[in-house]
Amino acid sequence: MFEAGELSEEQSTAIAEELKVNWALREKFRVFKEALTRLNSMKLQSPRRQTIQSIMRYAMRKPVTV
Repeated sequence: MFEAGELSEEQSTAIAEELKVNWALREKFRVFKEALTRLNSMKLQSPRRQTIQSIMRYAMRKPVTV
């Protein structure tokens, strides 16, 4: 949200200020940004048809009453 510019100006300013003074938060934020960059660069693969069918069969089951 912060990186995407989805927060209000007040919220963004507060986070930016906290990142300046809070080393632990800044380090966690850096790790988060790195993970996000890696995820965004990965090529997505479609699930196998068998996987989708298994999920759909599971979803169609009636709930078990106890």
